[in-house]
Amino acid sequence: MRALIDRLDGRFLAAVSLILGRRGRVVVSGIGKSGHIARKVASTLASTGTPAYFVHPAEASHGDLGMIQPDDVFIGISHSGESEELLRIVPLIKRQGAKLIALTGNHDSTLAREADIHLDAGVAQEACPLNLAPTASTTAALALGDALAVALLDARGFSADDFARSHPGGSLGRRLLTHVADVMRRGTDVPSVADTASLREAVHEMSRGRMGMTAVVDAAGRIVGVFTDGDLRRVLDKVADFAGARVVDLMTPGPRTIRPEALAVEAVQLMERHKINQLVAVDDDDKVVGALNMHDLFRAKVI
Repeated sequence: MRALIDRLDGRFLAAVSLILGRRGRVVVSGIGKSGHIARKVASTLASTGTPAYFVHPAEASHGDLGMIQPDDVFIGISHSGESEELLRIVPLIKRQGAKLIALTGNHDSTLAREADIHLDAGVAQEACPLNLAPTASTTAALALGDALAVALLDARGFSADDFARSHPGGSLGRRLLTHVADVMRRGTDVPSVADTASLREAVHEMSRGRMGMTAVVDAAGRIVGVFTDGDLRRVLDKVADFAGARVVDLMTPGPRTIRPEALAVEAVQLMERHKINQLVAVDDDDKVVGALNMHDLFRAKVI
């Protein structure tokens, strides 16, 4: 893979420019182990902003060739560059007007010579002790294919939001698409007391809210502090007059807050960084609009 660095030259840039300049899709193909790599490269391209799909070269000879259009770019992957199934369809692909990028380990191979652009993924030796099983060569081809996908991603200005839209399922989609507003508690489910409240009232509100905290707000509903289970434990030995104590004198002022439009994963990062278990969500005027804790994030499967 280190040896590939010196080969990221004008040919690699030409391949990126060719794909960016075509209006069609990228068709990736290969046979055997190279076919497995081709499937993965096509999948990576498709998920990072470059529409692509895999075509099996043998099936292409039996009708699937019709999937390839004149504005497409065909990427053929073959370590030897002599795969019969690929070479059989190359003339037909070129006759249709599609452009050919060959990714091979042999720059003097038939596939390399027929290509509009050749990308060299050659290796000195396979990791296989017999130097037979495709090991180092498939790793090199995969790395070069991924480099092509990432270069195209960067050139297109493909963003995290774009990535999220193509990955709506699973934990990755949840991390990229779930916002604080989707997870947080609202209205009366948010434990909150006025800054004039007594300590007893604050403890009662904490118990009712079952979040291990209560927000402390001023008359306009703006956050001025939070009072947590930890704060309560710390003041138990310090407060002589529990009934007369005021929460504003015992709370944590200037607490960490988050906006409801922030990603839920940002809330996780904020909690972990500051070693806290709850967050209050506020609007642009610092008015409390919601609250969430680690349990809410677990339920939403963000973590």
